[in-house]
Amino acid sequence: MLITAKDIIYTEVEMPEDLFVNEPVDITDETIRERMKKVYSAMEWESLDTLVIYADREHYGNFKYLCGFAPRFEEALLIVHRSGQNYLMLGNEMLGMAAHSRIMAEAVHTPHFSLPNQPMTEVAFAEILGRVGIVPESHLGVAGWKMFTGSTEDTKQLYDVPFYIVDGLKKLVTEKGQIRNATDIFIHPGYGVRTKVNANEIAYFEYGASLASSRVFHTLNRAAAEMTEMDIAEGLAAFGQPVTVQTICAGEDRFQNAVVQPRDRKICTGDAISATVGLCGGLTSRKAVMANGPQDLRKEDKEYVEEMVKPYFAAAATWYSSICVGKKAGELYDLIEQCVPKSTYGWTLNPGHLTGEEEWLSSPVYPGSDIILESGEMLQMDIILSRKGCKGANAEDGIVIADASLRKQLKEQYPKVWERMQARRVYMTEKLNIPLHPDVLPLSNTAGYFRPYILNHEKAMKMLAVSEG
Repeated sequence: MLITAKDIIYTEVEMPEDLFVNEPVDITDETIRERMKKVYSAMEWESLDTLVIYADREHYGNFKYLCGFAPRFEEALLIVHRSGQNYLMLGNEMLGMAAHSRIMAEAVHTPHFSLPNQPMTEVAFAEILGRVGIVPESHLGVAGWKMFTGSTEDTKQLYDVPFYIVDGLKKLVTEKGQIRNATDIFIHPGYGVRTKVNANEIAYFEYGASLASSRVFHTLNRAAAEMTEMDIAEGLAAFGQPVTVQTICAGEDRFQNAVVQPRDRKICTGDAISATVGLCGGLTSRKAVMANGPQDLRKEDKEYVEEMVKPYFAAAATWYSSICVGKKAGELYDLIEQCVPKSTYGWTLNPGHLTGEEEWLSSPVYPGSDIILESGEMLQMDIILSRKGCKGANAEDGIVIADASLRKQLKEQYPKVWERMQARRVYMTEKLNIPLHPDVLPLSNTAGYFRPYILNHEKAMKMLAVSEG
């Protein structure tokens, strides 16, 4: 469905209800078994004997997918053999976590993964690798956090894990075996095992997505001109949950002296304001203006709503109203290009991507993509326009698409989560007039809600209803 700027108005809109409930859902043993089965099937399909899964503090999603925990400040390897034997190579301070792993795995002390200057045993790294069942003729896959998709080189021989690990593995595996980048097993947008979630995983991820949107929503509702970035940002973090991206609260001149975190700079009337929180399950981001209305804008910004906000909201509404199970991702890309041509609006990234444990897992939405969107995919509406001389507009939130079967499971197994998602759907369709396919289940409380003038709580963007057109 192609929506254009002429279909968008700035008018009185009831604010969404904050539906966040502080009741996190844990991943079940049944889901862990299902995940392990999916990984073994993928290894068999890829003819891999062994999968070496790397993790550090920033890149842990594939590791946590099976183990249930992530390294807090060290590195780690999970060695999965198709035979069923698994090993956890852990540093000094993570070794005790092996007892809490969600899958059976033998712990192997690997002090090389510890912090600098911590005690080291007199055992070479290659010798420790020799204890985890990797043999010279192994067909070995290495999973970091990134797969490479260029066409100018052999992407299966590009690795995003530390050199000493890849070097050690290559010395172990002879010409009788094979070694390659196998991150695609987890995150490929067409077949990666982590790209489709079940009802338990939806409930698990909804907690973080809902919390992120709640924090941004309340933060911007209490924002006032002349407050500092730090004053406004005070409520963005919550309940000790780990963030998936740098938390942002920034005014007009972002990132002075390369500092990206909030500082004690005042955000004045007419300044741009950005606020972003990313948690496990989803990210919410808003970029607008610290103003009550056009009367507060500087002369050069007077056409802000017409030139930037209406086209942006039209693109967002097009995205939400078009996405569904069975949609070809390349067609979604083409719709956004028709709505806000890249040559005019300066966007460069994929207009939408998969999300989950990380903010950006991978993306099926690119030019010519023939990937068909499937049930259980969590996607973030992520369209970033950039026009020289125009203040930005941004309203990122996440959804999950679910067919009738998955919707039924979610409703039966997690009725409270289901009710919240249905309430969000009602808000988007009835208050914002954004039509949604039955497959679309909003994870965020603020999906579709955008106030270009942050200080005006009564008005927001919405689509024209038929009677208004």
